[in-house]
Amino acid sequence: MPINAICIMTKLSVNINKIATIRNARGGNVPNVCNVALDCEKFGADGITVHPRPDQRHIRYADVYDLKPILTTEFNIEGNPNAEFTKLVLAIKPHQVTLVPDAHDAITSDAGWDTVRNLDFLTRITEEFQQAGIRVSIFVDADPKMVEYAAKAGADRVELYTEPFASLYPTNPEIAIEPFIEAAKMAKSCGLGLNAGHDLNLDNLHYLIRTIPWINEVSIGHALIAEALYFGLEKTIAFYKKQLQ
Repeated sequence: MPINAICIMTKLSVNINKIATIRNARGGNVPNVCNVALDCEKFGADGITVHPRPDQRHIRYADVYDLKPILTTEFNIEGNPNAEFTKLVLAIKPHQVTLVPDAHDAITSDAGWDTVRNLDFLTRITEEFQQAGIRVSIFVDADPKMVEYAAKAGADRVELYTEPFASLYPTNPEIAIEPFIEAAKMAKSCGLGLNAGHDLNLDNLHYLIRTIPWINEVSIGHALIAEALYFGLEKTIAFYKKQLQ
């Protein structure tokens, strides 16, 4: 049963990294990252997410600069806050920055921050971004202590790393969701906004939102773009929006 909470309409932020991956595989500018981002907005996305990495194997820093002036919905930039990434975010000033502790050669994000061990660093970088008017979300595992220390670092939100939920969901959804309920309760008790992302798809998304209805935002890229190959981008975004109702 859903946890008793004030229900909000969870927003869908579309991660367009995979669009850039396809473009980069061939060279040139097809598909055009900016045009796809604008189409996502037109088709109902509440925001656009990008995750530039140091090797620029998908979204490039130049793409981030190109996207900023044309987007009309919320812009979220994810990444490990090294010096180059921090400079980019402070120059762009997106609505939100999501701090992710992935290594420079990581294929994809595979863990959240140890917010206890990295408390001093996260506190400093969070304050720096907030002073620039940027909302800060810290990517964490579904561990109440990690959520608690994200709050101690001054974060505005946490993003729960949902791959463990997605992996277990097909066989045991009730067990899969348990640690996320506890982490979400902690976020609420700390006054943190709540985001979620990683391996969410049309099969598992509604269950997550129905059980934890106070999630502010989900960021979805890989599955959404893959499903768009079958359904088309417009229909796929509509399908995801329906799952969030």
